[in-house]
Amino acid sequence: MAELGSKGVTAGKIASNVQKKLTRAQEKVLQKLGKADETKDEQFEQCVQNFNKQLSEGTRLQKDLRTYLASVKAMHEASKKLTECLQEVYEPDWPGRDDTNKIAENNDLLWTDFHQKLVDQALLTMDTYLGQFPDIKSRIAKRGRKLVDYDSARHHFEALQTAKKKDETKIAKAEEELVKAQKVFEEMNVDLQEELPSLWNSRVGFYVNTFQSIAGLEENFHKEMSKLNQNLHDVLLGLDKQYSGNAFPVKAQPRKKTKLFARLRKKMSSDSTPAKANKSPSPPPDGSPITSPETKTVNHDLEPSTLEAPGASIPKSPSQPAEAAHAGAEAAGSEAAAGAEASKTEADSGSSSLPAVVVETFPATVNGTVEGGASSERADMPPGFLFKVQAMHDYTATDSDELQLKAGDVVLVIPFENPEEQDEGWLMGVKESDWIQHKELDQCRGVFPENFTERVQ
Repeated sequence: MAELGSKGVTAGKIASNVQKKLTRAQEKVLQKLGKADETKDEQFEQCVQNFNKQLSEGTRLQKDLRTYLASVKAMHEASKKLTECLQEVYEPDWPGRDDTNKIAENNDLLWTDFHQKLVDQALLTMDTYLGQFPDIKSRIAKRGRKLVDYDSARHHFEALQTAKKKDETKIAKAEEELVKAQKVFEEMNVDLQEELPSLWNSRVGFYVNTFQSIAGLEENFHKEMSKLNQNLHDVLLGLDKQYSGNAFPVKAQPRKKTKLFARLRKKMSSDSTPAKANKSPSPPPDGSPITSPETKTVNHDLEPSTLEAPGASIPKSPSQPAEAAHAGAEAAGSEAAAGAEASKTEADSGSSSLPAVVVETFPATVNGTVEGGASSERADMPPGFLFKVQAMHDYTATDSDELQLKAGDVVLVIPFENPEEQDEGWLMGVKESDWIQHKELDQCRGVFPENFTERVQ
């Protein structure tokens, strides 16, 4: 019988809850349609908005704090592996081996202590702080349901009072239900009206304590870690002094491409050597007549920049026939022919003076840019200047097209004339001291390893 009674009570309670849900649903529909008024409390709604904001911020802080702790743990593992590697490579006969082992142990203990204190003083406090939100959130939702019950009871009582045919029994029962609903709602409402503002204000102190704890723990951790790092630095400094002769040398990247620049420099040097005046030109293989120096044919496809005569005359042998000069003039064209005629006239008269030779000069170019023209380059820098570097180490040139560097030398970097000649890790430039003194690139420029220098401008 007790069993049946228990089942009957349970079934009755379920039916009552179902009826309440239906009544609330109907009330909400009527309120949305504007057929029933809704009790509003703007102050409480603002408290609810603050509560939701506070919960969102706290949840994000908890998530980020867990990520931070995971990072600390990962750094601990990485630091541990690094110190283990140092212990393995540190040979028994090196000075400070015991010190390095002790430093490694203290390093591991320091990371472990830092992580554990973060958990105790930050993460657990964060969990406790957020632990109160679910209960309050549940009570806010329940207050909302009780408010709908109160509005529904109020509307039912008002409807019975305004009905044409009044039933006093129903009115009395409805009034009783209204009073009961109002009491339940107000009790919950009063409690939340007090708790929510207090919870909202507590966030300030909580955030202060949390971040002060994290900052303090970090400060102490880094102080102790700094001491360990200084100790390790001193131990390794002693090792370096004992084995200073075996310092790791800085090496340049190997050059793989053909050194065209060196060959070009040699060719330019050979071309600049003046030919002997009495050396006769070799006859062409096809047997054609030799063109005299006075009537040398030039390439008229290129536009000359100037026409010069001083110092350009070429000695002519007195025994050279005038007819040879005349034949050369006919082959060269009208402009050269005029010079040949003048040569012939002087030869007939026996004069030793020689006519001026027309010499065409062309503008010099660097990377396709005409020197001496409208240039955006600064006047005190070499053409194509890119930036400055300073040598951090001495470098001994291993080829004729390389710059010899001393630590402290400043080099003006310029582009390669042919980008295909540039090797990876190598730059083209001229030492600033050479450029200031000579203002000339052909004999001063050269390539150098980039990793021996540091950019300064």
